[in-house]
Amino acid sequence: MQKIQTQGVHHITFVGADRQTSIDFWEGVLGMPMIFEQPNLDAPAQNHLYFDPGDGRLITVFTNENRKPDPAHNPEGIGNLQHIAFTVSRATYTQAKSRLDERGIKNTGEVDRGFMYSIYFRDPLGQLIELACYKFDPPVGVTHAEVLLEAHLLRTSQNDYNITDAHLADAIEILTRRTTRSLSDDRTPKDPYARVRNDKDRSDHHIEEVNRG
Repeated sequence: MQKIQTQGVHHITFVGADRQTSIDFWEGVLGMPMIFEQPNLDAPAQNHLYFDPGDGRLITVFTNENRKPDPAHNPEGIGNLQHIAFTVSRATYTQAKSRLDERGIKNTGEVDRGFMYSIYFRDPLGQLIELACYKFDPPVGVTHAEVLLEAHLLRTSQNDYNITDAHLADAIEILTRRTTRSLSDDRTPKDPYARVRNDKDRSDHHIEEVNRG
């Protein structure tokens, strides 16, 4: 028996209301370019909109001009989507609350998740949306997921409640040492200022002796 190995999210599809509501939200609020549209091949009476969320993958929406927007919160029972999160840069994240506020969109404001910052709000159809900004950049050639896995191992070994900046920083150091080579035989932490401090202490002591003498 073999696994069916996934290699990423291909696309996520939402059931929308009318066409313009979807365009105004996904492109007009979140800046996702609409890259093409065509009929829903399984239900030709519906339209199918395709948006680029920023990484070249797809967010798609089924629309029908007979459906009206309903802002009631989407159900969050077993098997339902609780929320979907989109990556934003730190510069965009710091502006998110004010840009939502100016549109009158209720939001949580900044939420610190330990390894990332989040802000939550609902789309015009009641779906909970998160904008997320990682606190860290992974080493070259390493994914965010690999850093988080290493940080989790550090957290659990230390019996800490959640991942913090210290776990992330240590995880990045471990992964950098693991994935990059060095000519040094000893890559353990060092204190290059110790000799300077010792030399200064000796110099200060000598000066004191001379002054006393």
